[in-house]
Amino acid sequence: MVKSSKPTTSKNLDARNASADSPVASSEADISRFVDAVRKTPRPGTGRGRLIFAMDATMSRQPSWDRALAIQSEMFRETAAIGGLDVQLIYFRGFGECRASRWVGDGNALARLMTKVSCRGGHTQIGRILSHARNEAHDKPVAAMVFVGDAMEEEIDHLAQLAGELGLIKIPVFMFHEGHDPVAETAFREIARLSRGAYCKFSAQSADELRRLLTAVAVYAAGGQKALAARGHDRTAQVLLQQLR
Repeated sequence: MVKSSKPTTSKNLDARNASADSPVASSEADISRFVDAVRKTPRPGTGRGRLIFAMDATMSRQPSWDRALAIQSEMFRETAAIGGLDVQLIYFRGFGECRASRWVGDGNALARLMTKVSCRGGHTQIGRILSHARNEAHDKPVAAMVFVGDAMEEEIDHLAQLAGELGLIKIPVFMFHEGHDPVAETAFREIARLSRGAYCKFSAQSADELRRLLTAVAVYAAGGQKALAARGHDRTAQVLLQQLR
């Protein structure tokens, strides 16, 4: 299952890239209402959004990686009508390996990138992906970053500093937490809060839940907050808007 070759479309990130109230986790019902509201609400044309799709690719993540590969095409279908979406894949794994792909604008291209990656043992490198998101925004605005992971093995104060920097340049980080690790939950909630993003848990057994979570953020990245604000009577939209401020 482990591949020895490295993706030809990726670039290794240099080591230099590593340099209020807690958000409320959405319930299953909240997620359903939010996604339904976003899908039903017309959005103005705002051009193509840019979303960084970050994943922990250490060994425990293989099942979730496979699920995300199957899900990603729907992210593009849902955003096509509101201006489209460009996605960059970034992942970490193994001994200090952290790689970012080129930006791609269709599901097939992202699928090709993801199929070249296998999960390997290693420690988390969340700080490097947060630094990368900050650096990418120097060239062109980034609407949001998604992170899917189950663990945190780094200095939380360092991650908090980076998350705060992303919040200042308006890159909300949506932290999707698989499992029940309390250390990871504390760190993920803090990253979400400081970046003005959002935190959500999802079940390892629920591919549909992950699909709806990722698709909802992709739609946000392509269309922005206006459609959410327009759903002023929707409790879930208001919860998300509060977390994004």
